[in-house]
This record gives sequence, structure tokens and C-alpha cells, in this order.
Amino acid sequence: MLGAMVTLDGTPVSVDDLLALALTNVGHFTSMRVDSDGTIRGLTLHMERLARDCKIVWHAALDTDRVREYVRQALEAVPHPCVVRVTIYDPKVELGHPADANEPHVLVSVRGAGALPPAPLRAQSLVYERDLPEVKHVGLFGALHIRGAAQRAGFDDALFVGRDGFVSEGGTWNVAFIDQEGTVVWPDAPVLPGVTMTLLQQQVEHHTATVTLEQAKGMAAAFATNTSIGVRPLAAIDDTQLPVEHPVLTRLQEAYLSIPGETL
Repeated sequence: MLGAMVTLDGTPVSVDDLLALALTNVGHFTSMRVDSDGTIRGLTLHMERLARDCKIVWHAALDTDRVREYVRQALEAVPHPCVVRVTIYDPKVELGHPADANEPHVLVSVRGAGALPPAPLRAQSLVYERDLPEVKHVGLFGALHIRGAAQRAGFDDALFVGRDGFVSEGGTWNVAFIDQEGTVVWPDAPVLPGVTMTLLQQQVEHHTATVTLEQAKGMAAAFATNTSIGVRPLAAIDDTQLPVEHPVLTRLQEAYLSIPGETL
């Protein structure tokens, strides 16, 4: 199984190695889609994210060349496409003294990847703000709890709305909108600077603006983005239906797929 392929610093991981990650839940990560030709869109941006977040979380530098080597090793016998996740954490971190941990290690795990793009999703708006939103950290309890609430209500996922009333992001994805003039609008809110979002912003004209929930529901279209889903239309926000076909959506999907991948 792909899910069983997990290494720590290039060697098979042990239960003891994972105890600190499981019990303290301190770390950060990035997930990258590996296409059938073995390349990764936005690889440089993923490495930059890991290095940036490592300084924030661990106050330490990260050797991204070493990260690339561990990922190459993990992918040697794995069929493509797939999604590889790189998690950076210190197995010696302690609940009472997290500041003492400053020797991050590299955990690499691999899972299968679905077709792009997946089916449109229906999102329920819920009030939620992630801790330290600029970091892709492993503290996913809140986001997954909210996702579960949306799914129990009959939706596919949750769309986060801040306490200020502005839309921010989704459970594990960025969100953007297409206004009635056909312009792509990214929310001006505390969000994770997603790699797929950044790649699309380099390809297509856009602007950022605060977006209320009412404004979001009045857009011509909306879509979610991350490395696993590419550009995924939103079919609904709460009980408001949204078009899943739009010329700009098509252009975005084509633009994303046209971005050349980088080799490890």
C-alpha cells in the first residue's frame, strides 16, 4: 500500500520515531502531487515553504537538498501519479519544553493521487480561523473538526469565515472567486499562501479583496485550489448554487495543467 511507505531521514520509520509527532502534534509539512512523468508543479515553491516554516516553527535552517534526496528515495518504487507529503518535526520535542527542540527531521509519506480535477464540491460556511494561518502546520484538529461538522450537515467540506465576517479559505484548500466581470478574486484575509494559488496567480490576471459571505454567494463562480485537486469548482455555498462551468474556470484549469513540472 502507498500509505505504508513512510521514512524518517531516508530510513523506515519506527513507532518510537512517531510518538512525539502523535503525542505533541508539533510540526509543519507540505504535500506535493507527483505527475505521471515524475515531475512536481511548484517544487521550488514547496521547498521554499518548508525552509520558511522551519524557521518559524523550529527556529532552525532546513537543508532542502537533503529533503529532495529523501523524497527521491521514497518515490523510487512508487507508481505515479501520487502525492508525497514531507513533514518536518523533531522526535525529541516534549510537551513541557517545546522550545528545547531545534533539530528538525524529515518524515516522507506517499499516497495515491486522484484524477484532476475532482468533482465539484459543496461547501458549508462556518466561522473558523486557523492558528498561525501563514504556516502549513500539523495542527489540523480544528480544521478537521469543522470539516466533519460540514459533512455531517450534508456538505463536502467547510468554507471558513472569520469573526470579522470575511471569507478566508477552506479546510485544506485556498478559495477564490470569479466576479460578474470575469475577474479572479482572491480573499484578502489571513490564509495559507498555497503553492497552487501562487502558481495560478502567476498565470492569470487577478486581484485580492475582502469578500463577505453574501458577496461570495453572489459571484459568477468559485473554486478551491491545492496540490491534490488543482482547480476544483464549488457547486454550492450553503444553499446557494454556483455554476460549475465558466470560461474563466476552464482557462484556469488549462493554465494550471500547462505549468511544467520540475524534476527532483
